[in-house]
Amino acid sequence: MNLLAIDTATEALSVALNYKSAQFHRFDICPQQHSQKLLPMVDEVLAEAGVTLAQLDGLVFGRGPGSFTGVRIATGMIQGLALGANLPVVGISTLAAMAQQAIEEQHATTVYSAIDARMSEVYFGHFVEEQGLACLQGEEVVCPPEEAAGHCPQSGFIAVGTGWAAYPSLASRLAQNAPNVEFPQARYMLPLANAEFTAGRTFSADTVQPVYLRDKVTWKKLPGRE
Repeated sequence: MNLLAIDTATEALSVALNYKSAQFHRFDICPQQHSQKLLPMVDEVLAEAGVTLAQLDGLVFGRGPGSFTGVRIATGMIQGLALGANLPVVGISTLAAMAQQAIEEQHATTVYSAIDARMSEVYFGHFVEEQGLACLQGEEVVCPPEEAAGHCPQSGFIAVGTGWAAYPSLASRLAQNAPNVEFPQARYMLPLANAEFTAGRTFSADTVQPVYLRDKVTWKKLPGRE
């Protein structure tokens, strides 16, 4: 499918486009610059491919978890793009995107994703490879790193995300194997999103929702869409 994906949930900013089997992507680690750089990066990728939003089948965004501000930026941007182009939307987990990268690049079959959530907690998820895709086992959670470490086996898995190095209780599970994947990238959301679009699990611009995992954070939609 012809899909455009964006992600701003962490320190990294990424945009990816799949159009007629060709892929175009950008990735930059630019803390606190996402709101300034996201739209120019989207325009750059579309220009490189020589397409407009109207030629796409749908839009994809990193729905979280991650930085509250970063997740809001991506959600607001995708709402605006989807509304203007009348395109369906799929939200993809940032934890799943990192697991997908490990599956594609490291041939992982079992992946544990952990993003540093600050406040002595991590966003955490367990994924296994099924038909080439990262499939969540159980639920994504926000929890103390000690609790996350307790869910991990002693060996036989790939670790991804910033949470592992941030806390000794998780770092001790890694031995010599530091995560090769630190941040989610939009291009690894595309295969997961393609499966969602194929299954018809899409959203309209006014029903798009981020995933924070922390209940005390309330999302406010863009003005006029409460």
